[in-house]
Formats: sequence, C-alpha cells, structure tokens
Amino acid sequence: MTVTVPGPIQVLHVDDDPEFVELTAAFLEREYGSFEVVGATSASEGLERLDADPPDCVVSDYNMPGMDGIELLQTVREEFPELPFILYTGRGSEAVASDAISAGVTDYLQKQPGSEQFELLANRIGNAVQRRYESERATRQEELRRLTELAGDTGAFEIDYETGEMLMTEGVRRMVGLEEGERLSLSDAVKYPAHGGAGRPCLLRHC
Repeated sequence: MTVTVPGPIQVLHVDDDPEFVELTAAFLEREYGSFEVVGATSASEGLERLDADPPDCVVSDYNMPGMDGIELLQTVREEFPELPFILYTGRGSEAVASDAISAGVTDYLQKQPGSEQFELLANRIGNAVQRRYESERATRQEELRRLTELAGDTGAFEIDYETGEMLMTEGVRRMVGLEEGERLSLSDAVKYPAHGGAGRPCLLRHC
C-alpha cells in the first residue's frame, strides 16, 4: 500500500468490543507506521473524540448499543460531509450495505477471521484518505487558477504551513522554471536561486 498524504493517518475506530479495538490498533500501528489509531467503545464516545480532534478517517462497527454504526454515520455526515467513513462490521447483509450507501458511507467492509482482514482494512483506509487528499488538493489548485485569471498572467501560489507544501499555478511554474510534476517546498522556495540555479527568479519577496 502506497499513500502519499503528508504526515501520519489519524484513524478513529469505534467498536463496542474493547479487545477488538485494541487488536485492530496494534496491528495497524505495528504493520503500518503511517497509522495512528484512537479507539472508542461507543458511538457517543466516538462523537466526543471526533469533536475534540477530527481524524483523517472513521472506522465503525455497525451493531452497537444505543446508536448503531449507520446512525453514527448519519450524525457524522451532518458536520463532516467529506470525512472518510468505513463501516467495518461483523453483521453483513444487503440491507445494511444499502442503508450505509444511502447514508453516505465511503466504504463497507465485513469482518473476517485472521490478520488478512486488517491488511484489507489498512488498504481501504489508505485509499479513502488518499482520494480525499487528492480531491482537496485539486480543489485548491483550481482556486489558484481562478485567482490567476483575475490577477492576469502573473500566477498565484499557496503555502500549506502544516506540511510546508506549495501549490502553484502554471504561471508561477513558468516564472521559476519548474518542470511539470516538480514540486517546491517552502524551505526550497526561500533559497530557490541557489536551489534552481543562476538566473531563476526568487519566489518569495524576502529571499
């Protein structure tokens, strides 16, 4: 599994079986160093953790007391419509899957014996988070393109201060001589004349 999102993938796992929550977290964190798993043993606890620190993905059981997984999904979707949500359940049926799809589930996975189920879960989580990251990145890139059209052909760029990544329009790429697909970090932009060679314009004013 190859995931190119910046930083570790934060996962909230909601299941009323605490031993299964611990087992899932242990496997994902041991086998995939890019995962950080927080457990909750009820939907209400899951919602509290979600409000306190929204994760990159929610994984939830279906059959839980008080509020089941689909009801949890419906509640999550009211505030986080794009947050990846995987229903990971031991009770599989067409009716449950249909209800989950109607409620906006990202993926649906049935529990199985053995460690293979965790490998499959890890891939589903990684793929879901990757798709959301790429979608958000494409949206930001399109916004930069629109800003460029308003500003003329000078181009526009955006800095993600959490990751240090820079998104830039084709106008900026032409100005600094970046090849297609080549990326520039904030630290590189500050020292860009030395990084890119003589004659290439500096991207940030203070350099």
